Amino acid sequence: MFDIDFSDHGEVVVSGRLDAAQAQKAQDFLDHISGGCVVDMAQLEYISSAGLGVLLKTHKRLMTSAGGLKLVNVNPHINDIFRYSGFDKLFDIKIMQS
Repeated sequence: MFDIDFSDHGEVVVSGRLDAAQAQKAQDFLDHISGGCVVDMAQLEYISSAGLGVLLKTHKRLMTSAGGLKLVNVNPHINDIFRYSGFDKLFDIKIMQS
């Protein structure tokens, strides 16, 4: 199960598993974002390479207009995936406080 929507504060909230089966749903949603974007990942349980690709494509597109993605409330497991893939050097990441 995967869900993506806006919070009451205008942040993008993702939850569940962002894998190859859900990558297009995420991409379709994020394609409508312009400027900078905060993505709350507190409820994200898993992200695959396809999910990483969605974030990278969106981040690169938004960076052309001085925007980009800021990832917040990233749990330690998801943060490990960002570190192992080198994505921690590309994104502004705020780790979830316990």
